[in-house]
Amino acid sequence: MPKALLHDHLDGGLRPATVVELASEFGYHDLPTTDVGELAAWFNRGAKRNDLVLYLETFAHTVGVMQHRDAIERVAYECAQDLAADGVVYAEVRMAPELCTEAGLTLDEVMQAILDGFERGSAGTDLTIYAIATAMRTAARSLEIAELAVRFRDAGVVGFDIAGAEAGYPPTRHLDAFQYVMRENFHTTIHAGEAFGLPSIWEAVQWCGAERLGHGVRIVDDITGEPGAEQLGRLAAYIRDTRIPLELCPTSNVNTGVCASIAEHPIGMLRRLRFRVTVNTDNRLMSDTSMSNEFAQLADAFGWGIDDFEWITINTVKSAFAPFPERLRIINALVKPRYALLSAEKSLGAL
Repeated sequence: MPKALLHDHLDGGLRPATVVELASEFGYHDLPTTDVGELAAWFNRGAKRNDLVLYLETFAHTVGVMQHRDAIERVAYECAQDLAADGVVYAEVRMAPELCTEAGLTLDEVMQAILDGFERGSAGTDLTIYAIATAMRTAARSLEIAELAVRFRDAGVVGFDIAGAEAGYPPTRHLDAFQYVMRENFHTTIHAGEAFGLPSIWEAVQWCGAERLGHGVRIVDDITGEPGAEQLGRLAAYIRDTRIPLELCPTSNVNTGVCASIAEHPIGMLRRLRFRVTVNTDNRLMSDTSMSNEFAQLADAFGWGIDDFEWITINTVKSAFAPFPERLRIINALVKPRYALLSAEKSLGAL
């Protein structure tokens, strides 16, 4: 199936073998183990602690090996290769460049390395891949990162984001950065409604101009009633009616304690209520996932089939920050024809 992806963290998707090799090459000595299999299991165990802050602790090691230009470019190259191999035809991958400057790289050098890696990794594939420049909401460099994003807008960066611990760090702490992005006619997606509830979503949309919600799963706190007779509160109705996309990440949400299982994830209800739902990986290494895995789990949990995944994928590309003609090209030349072929093969197989 052709897939599209809007919420994937570069430093959350490294290959375990690459982490080990880069640690050796660049002298990073803090890995819990250098056995590739054990390290992969360690990252996944670390993510399954039902707490966003604890989940984020595992990133110290991936960021630790991403302090040199060649390392960053390699990680970006492999990211593009892995997504293309998974059938992803469109991706926006985010990274906080401020986390990669400990060895002396400038923000511009970090961003250029990422974009160079994406270009090399996607060459000769059907993947169109862009970067989102992320600022850490627990730091004070958001305006600087917003300016970086706008500076690289014609080189492969399509948006600005804030990420990190959500509770205690509301989006309005970075209001100057978001207002700058809006004045520049640029794009914003904001991590909101993952580990904190409705106030985070409300600030992201109504104060900071978020065009999409990173996760946004806690919008369900504004929905009441029994299945089939749900009542939407003012905020939930606004999010649905204005078609603000939700960058939902089911496996990651289970890892951080939003819900106990994929079958209990609110994505089923949100899909049924016709929110602008998208499906994403968040952190492929930590959550030991891929877009194919997310689709397979949703098929098992909710009985979704080809038509559902085509709907999701078109929703995702519609919600992308790529220019409108490019979105149309991907939908009409890649997504719809391939889903039509899959549907035809399924029909023939049933004969």
